Amino acid sequence: MAHTRIRKFNTRETYPEQKLDNDLCQAVVARGTMVFLRGQIGQDLDTSESVCIGDVKGQTEQAMKNIDMLLKEAGSQLDHICKLTIYISDPRFREDVYTVVGKWLKGVYPVSTGIVVTAFARPEYLVEVDATAVIPD
Repeated sequence: MAHTRIRKFNTRETYPEQKLDNDLCQAVVARGTMVFLRGQIGQDLDTSESVCIGDVKGQTEQAMKNIDMLLKEAGSQLDHICKLTIYISDPRFREDVYTVVGKWLKGVYPVSTGIVVTAFARPEYLVEVDATAVIPD
């Protein structure tokens, strides 16, 4: 395969309450130069357990912790993020979410898109952050 897939999983294990059977992964390293991350949420990647239920700041911290960890596993780091997409379920969460993201990415200056959505895969999710980064030479 031309690309490396990091932390493969199947949705029937991640979302047992839903009748899904999709093979996905948390990150794809494309030909060793780019990293595409799955949208990260308030979920512990090692246990698939939801964390910080009802706490948008806590969920954003977990999402950014996951992004940091996945980028390192892929051979990159936060400094190499080029693009973020931030999804929130309530526009009133914007300041809290962006404050947390800003703390993690101080001095990075990625491009970013923010979107308000009506719902996520599980009702306890309040925010989702996905990222695209490069792997430096």
